[in-house]
Amino acid sequence: MGSSSVETLEFQAETRQLLRLVIHSIYSNKDIFLRELISNASDALDKLRLESLIDSSLVDIDTTDLHIALEVDQDARTLTVRDNGIGMSRDDLVELIGTIAKSGTAGLLEKIKESKDAATAESLIGQFGVGFYSAFMVADKVILRTRRAGTDSGTQWESDGEGAYTVQAVDGLPMGTSVTLHLKPADSEDGLADYLAESKIRQIVKQYSDFIRWPIRMATEPTESTEPTESEGETTRDVETLNSMKALWARPRTEVTEAEYHEFYQQISHDWLAPAATIHMRAEGTFEYEALLFIPSQAPFDLFSRETKSGVQLYVKRVFIMDDCEALMPNYLRFVKGVVDAHDLSLNVSREILQHDRQIRGVRRRLVKKVLGAIKDMQSKDAESYGKVWAQFGRALKEGLVEDSDSSETLLELVSAASTHDPEKTTTLREYVERMKEGQEAIYYLTGETRAMVENSPHMEAFTAKGYEVLILTDPVDEVWVDQVPAFDGHRLQSIAKGQVDLDESADGDEETTAEKAQREQDFAALLSWLTTTLSEQVKQVRLSSRLTTSAACIVGDAHDVTPTLEKMYRAMGQQLPTVKRILELNPTHPLITALRTAHDANADDSTLAEIAELVYGSALLAEGGELSDPARFTRLLTDRLTRTL
Repeated sequence: MGSSSVETLEFQAETRQLLRLVIHSIYSNKDIFLRELISNASDALDKLRLESLIDSSLVDIDTTDLHIALEVDQDARTLTVRDNGIGMSRDDLVELIGTIAKSGTAGLLEKIKESKDAATAESLIGQFGVGFYSAFMVADKVILRTRRAGTDSGTQWESDGEGAYTVQAVDGLPMGTSVTLHLKPADSEDGLADYLAESKIRQIVKQYSDFIRWPIRMATEPTESTEPTESEGETTRDVETLNSMKALWARPRTEVTEAEYHEFYQQISHDWLAPAATIHMRAEGTFEYEALLFIPSQAPFDLFSRETKSGVQLYVKRVFIMDDCEALMPNYLRFVKGVVDAHDLSLNVSREILQHDRQIRGVRRRLVKKVLGAIKDMQSKDAESYGKVWAQFGRALKEGLVEDSDSSETLLELVSAASTHDPEKTTTLREYVERMKEGQEAIYYLTGETRAMVENSPHMEAFTAKGYEVLILTDPVDEVWVDQVPAFDGHRLQSIAKGQVDLDESADGDEETTAEKAQREQDFAALLSWLTTTLSEQVKQVRLSSRLTTSAACIVGDAHDVTPTLEKMYRAMGQQLPTVKRILELNPTHPLITALRTAHDANADDSTLAEIAELVYGSALLAEGGELSDPARFTRLLTDRLTRTL
């Protein structure tokens, strides 16, 4: 192999600073050097294939076996990454590899120095495109040899990553590029693995480069099942392809079988059940990407754990970048599995950069729309499958009504809830609205810990008696989203445990009804005033109720009050809220309340009446699942009262 004289060139001062950052402080994970070199090799193969189609001088080049080869030399302690791609001329080499001293280097260095964390600094390096130099993290010396397709002369570039590099012409090189790393000794404290070990190389390729479209080959040690071949007294090792190259998302959907989708889903999710839905999409234009997403058929055990990570895997041109990319999928869709392969991002883009990238936000919106659209299609075309998905993930999806206002209309269409209409089946809001009584304006609901507690609540009595359907909401998140959503299809959502409820449908006309109400208010005025004063520590008002038919009393909140359940949730999370006093409503037709009124009218100073007032309030609180502030006192008062009746 002939060569010409060696030309030694100095790195510029700014370039040396940049190299020092790359080698010593930017990359927290040194394994990515191999990802970078394989990615560069893959790009070179892509370019050769493209240019061989459009450049007449390259039409005779054989492109039938484009590949990447990894070569290990244990004695010399070298690792070589070789490709038979487009290669580089001397000018290409000096421009792309020999120097980083382009415009903006000084500004880049300033930003890196200002950055407070390694992730930000790494993303800045990645944007500048110097991933090749990550090789110096693991190597004392790097030798790059290359020959551009269609030319006869090759070039060699060599450097120790310090002050200078050499360039020389070399004859007899094969087309393409080889990068030979003279590796530093393994050092676990410094994060330097043994990059000559076959197992380590396999692991890195599998993690980062498994879906690269070109085969990544390496001569491997013969296994027990394969006999090594003897060639003139030497053992020949097997050449193995390390990557699967099965990037299903890059293939047309018509060419992928359901079995392949299922196998890939199992691989990325470790879930052996078939997914409930598969979403395969491709976007072209200013920002190109492919996505392959799966909606599982069963929720993971840790779906509601604080440690649960959300997001899909991010690839850039088939190169793995990160797991759980939160920037691409909102938290309420954390159960969605899959990959997004973006074509126009840096390999070293950070989570922080992604969070603020306008194009990534656009991708996220489209992915969310696709996922919710798939569930909506399931709802209209396969009610059974939709019911199973909602049962598994409905609680998480309802979080989106709080987090994602842009998608609230779609999410509301998906909401499925238990209701008094059917003890077995759930209902959508759309179905509820279609069943609403004539003249009904609001969608009525009641929250509680269990269906049984809600169904037996005193608040339900008048609604049940008069045939109004009530949604039964028992998920903790229900306490939050119903206050965030003003209406559905023009109908406001109204808690039957809040505000005034008037379901009076007397056949005697409005005037008589109004007159009756006025008379009743007058008859009970003294009792209500006395009770409001007597129970002032517990309630802010005592009033007559139109929502009770059999119970003596119930407790309700004002229209905008925090519910007791929500208040309890906030306190459990360490957030102290001011105590919210609520309203005690009395059933004016109940024998206990009429008797209390008669006794109060006869002797307002009777000391036992205050005890009865406490019992009425405590009973109403217990009926809705509330907690007494002094259970012992309530029990004593109740025992004393029962004793007097015997």
